[in-house]
Amino acid sequence: MRQENILEIINLVKKFPVEKGLFKKIVGYINAVNNVNISIRNGEVLGVVGESGSGKTTLGKCVLKATEITSGEILFRDADNNVKNIVDLRKSELRLLRKEMNMIFQDPFSSLSPRMTINQIISEPLRMQNEPKQEIQDRVNFLIEKVGLQISHLNRYPNSFSGGQRQRIGIARALATFPRLIIADEPVSALDVSIQAQILNLLKELKEEYKLTYIFISHNLNVIEHISDRVIVMYVGKIVEIGTTNQIYNSPKHPYTKALLSALPHPFPSSEFKPEILQGEVANASNPPSGCNFHPRCKYSTEICKNSTPELKEIGNGHMSACFFSE
Repeated sequence: MRQENILEIINLVKKFPVEKGLFKKIVGYINAVNNVNISIRNGEVLGVVGESGSGKTTLGKCVLKATEITSGEILFRDADNNVKNIVDLRKSELRLLRKEMNMIFQDPFSSLSPRMTINQIISEPLRMQNEPKQEIQDRVNFLIEKVGLQISHLNRYPNSFSGGQRQRIGIARALATFPRLIIADEPVSALDVSIQAQILNLLKELKEEYKLTYIFISHNLNVIEHISDRVIVMYVGKIVEIGTTNQIYNSPKHPYTKALLSALPHPFPSSEFKPEILQGEVANASNPPSGCNFHPRCKYSTEICKNSTPELKEIGNGHMSACFFSE
């Protein structure tokens, strides 16, 4: 594992069994994450984008081992510069490591317990790490103000707050243990556009101040462009393109990436501008097409696409694409 990397994902596979009948006989598997390889540098923001069902959220849960992993390795460099394989850790070891990793959830309304006060919600991760009581309260007081709320809010319940305020509370909870890696799973998708900008700017400020590393998951390409240093594009559990934000947005090489970007609202539309509209639905992850998973929806598809699976290969300057015709 390279010294500059905080996380390396190697040949990661996550399959969900498909059960049928009274006795729940396994009749197949959903390939939610299929042989994914990623390296994440310390302090960078890695955007993960794709349609619903592409495996983005499952990938984030695998990194935290919030779901069992079928196979592969997830190497994490802790604060003491020790590299640990998250897949092999026991529960007690994982609990200690969890203070260095945390998650911001998509829905600020369902991710906060309605029966707990804001003080209890933010302090819960610290209590699980057996931190001293006074230190816990001091840190909670500090964090609630850091995310733009007031100490007087701590004794209130989540139903007293708006969606944007609840997401700020969720961010404070994620920061409670001062983690080094945060997985942000669609953190602004449930918010109004004006509130989205506030939350994104808050996340950027916190990243700079605390030297955080983000895996930022979203289907919103505008949001991904705004916050990410590098971007990976996923389709049916596989990575189809990796590059810097500039490479992905200004020189996409995979037809799927081009189609996603084409669907974005154009700032200066003209009669000549014709967006690429993807035909059909996302491929079935339990029974994907042969060859390239994207070929049934791709206007450039040929026989080789139907019969062979393209490898994710470098085009230049770290830009990678899984298409026979990327170059």
